[in-house]
Amino acid sequence: MTAQIKKKLTMAQQADIHELYEAAVQCVEPEIEFLQKTFRELKGRDAKSFREDFCGTASAACEWVRTGDDHYAIGVDIDGDVLDWGRRNRVSKLPEVKRPRVQLLKEDVLSVTTGPVDIVGAFNFSYWLFKTRDQLRSYFSRVRNALVDDGVFFLDVYGGSEAYVVQKEKTKYDGFTYVWDQAEFEPVTARAVCHIHFKFPDGSKIKRAFSYDWRLWTLPELRELLEEAGFSKVAVYWEGTDKEGEGNGEFSEDAVGEADPAWIAYILAQR
Repeated sequence: MTAQIKKKLTMAQQADIHELYEAAVQCVEPEIEFLQKTFRELKGRDAKSFREDFCGTASAACEWVRTGDDHYAIGVDIDGDVLDWGRRNRVSKLPEVKRPRVQLLKEDVLSVTTGPVDIVGAFNFSYWLFKTRDQLRSYFSRVRNALVDDGVFFLDVYGGSEAYVVQKEKTKYDGFTYVWDQAEFEPVTARAVCHIHFKFPDGSKIKRAFSYDWRLWTLPELRELLEEAGFSKVAVYWEGTDKEGEGNGEFSEDAVGEADPAWIAYILAQR
């Protein structure tokens, strides 16, 4: 693309939605650190293998192998296009010796078969696409079977009263504004439809860069389903707060939680 043509394009037309998403939503370095630290505390050993379900661009899988010379990772996603993007833009950026230790599979998480791993992670609430108890229990059972005997399943979850409200939340980042759009919610079915939009300083926009049609699962439901799937212990890790009462990014086991209007937590299910 020549400089003259590029100059005529809007910021939205020049933007890469995957780069924007990762800048606004993902923070894989502290997340992988949390997985490794917590696994070590629970099991008394270091985790070597990690499977990232609904992996998208596989940034977490790449960060996993980046942190250890004996680490390997598997990324599973049904979208071949986003996996190809991850290969070009994330796996290729790893040191050459580490690249073979990331395996990306275009598979359905309900049917994929992989060798046993220490950790399976399902992040960014993607498993909420399963809207019935039977579907979600089936997925949880398959994850349990994919773990080594002392393996751990990590999931993230959000909730609070604001999760049920149709609303938009805007957050400014360097060079763009991220818009989280809770467009629909059905109290009877717990169906939630959400979108991600991006806005730019030149007035251009990317509407519905990503869209999600989910069931808004509650913590009690998820804990019960994980136990029904055979996990031996299920615990919730709640985020601590700083002096101003804001989240500090530190998560620890909590049997009760807090009645915050908006919260994000982790669920850890031990095989």
